[in-house]
Amino acid sequence: QVQVVESGGGLVQPGGSLRLSCAASGSIFNIYAMNWYRQAPGKQRELVAGVTSGGSTNYADSVKGRFTISRNNANNSVYLQMSSLKPGDTALYYCNVQARAFPGAVRRNYWGQGTQVTVSS
Repeated sequence: QVQVVESGGGLVQPGGSLRLSCAASGSIFNIYAMNWYRQAPGKQRELVAGVTSGGSTNYADSVKGRFTISRNNANNSVYLQMSSLKPGDTALYYCNVQARAFPGAVRRNYWGQGTQVTVSS
């Protein structure tokens, strides 16, 4: 089984910065894409940013130029550096890891419990 744990959320003023971290652990054979999603109250969960195992990245239009995703394959971690934060970025942020737990296993999506980001003055 793969465990996914996020950290780094909190309360920040508009224009401020936060860095989210996510670590995958447990029975891991291979990790493919690693993504950050978010869900605001009353809204659907949306993809914020993703990074492939080869390092290619993609971003939601709403965060381009403000957020940067990166990963460390050596310790199965992914990070989200968030800058110029806006009240509209307020949401529960989830880490998503696509992985195989052992050779021959089906590739599955694993999710963390989420970390709250609140942007408010």
